Amino acid sequence: MRILDLYGRMVAAGLWKDYALNFDRDAASFSAYRRSAERATARIEKRPALRQRQGMWALYGEAGQVLKRGHDLASVLSPLERKLLKVVED
Repeated sequence: MRILDLYGRMVAAGLWKDYALNFDRDAASFSAYRRSAERATARIEKRPALRQRQGMWALYGEAGQVLKRGHDLASVLSPLERKLLKVVED
């Protein structure tokens, strides 16, 4: 639910337009796209086998690099949520 909430806010901000879900035997992933013909802008992956090691949640960037890894989904999503913050002038 938290991932779809973030997706809705990113769509409202105009940053994302499409998504894909992938369920493998080892992992489940959510990929977000600016346009459906491009590479995924961000990919959130859950690997339960890594639960005791470095955390089962991982955030990957557009080029496939690991941006953040952890045990808590909220902390892994924080770099994406930071993009939604805007400075408001008085």
